[in-house]
Amino acid sequence: GQHLQHLIDDLRVLALADSGELTLTCRPTEALALLEHTALAYQVQAQEKSIQISVEAQENLPPIDVDPERITQVLNNLVGNALRYTSDGGEIVLSAEQGGAAVLLKIQDNGAGIDAEELPHIFDRFYRGDKSRQQDENSESGLGLAIAKSIVEAHGGAISVASSIGEGTTFTVSLPLATAQIRTPA
Repeated sequence: GQHLQHLIDDLRVLALADSGELTLTCRPTEALALLEHTALAYQVQAQEKSIQISVEAQENLPPIDVDPERITQVLNNLVGNALRYTSDGGEIVLSAEQGGAAVLLKIQDNGAGIDAEELPHIFDRFYRGDKSRQQDENSESGLGLAIAKSIVEAHGGAISVASSIGEGTTFTVSLPLATAQIRTPA
């Protein structure tokens, strides 16, 4: 079924990324549009759990040079993840701000948080945190975050995570600005 096909697609993306052959069709893209698109995609799921998804972006952000479909996949993985670990009535904030020659996309939730000893492993393939998460109704392949990392790194970007138990988790994806935007100081 569907789940197996999804797993095969995920593994294919990882294999391509590993060999440096993940084809990216990059073009200057507005970070805000990507975030709004993702928020919209998860609106219904969020409403079902009474979770508020909001988007906030710094004014006049320069475009980032990305493959919009691939980065949407990354954001979907991160927001899907946040929804799973945020309890009813929680909040997920998607934000964008400039940091140097990059734009930082943040996905912040006020969910359960991730154990400090798990944090270094969450981007590992097939890594599943505590056993209680095993029986996941969405039957995640355990590859979502590994894929997010591979795709972001293929863009020359970086992904990191910060979390506190009981307070929530923030994923930060840093993506390079579209080259025309980087002005070397005169």
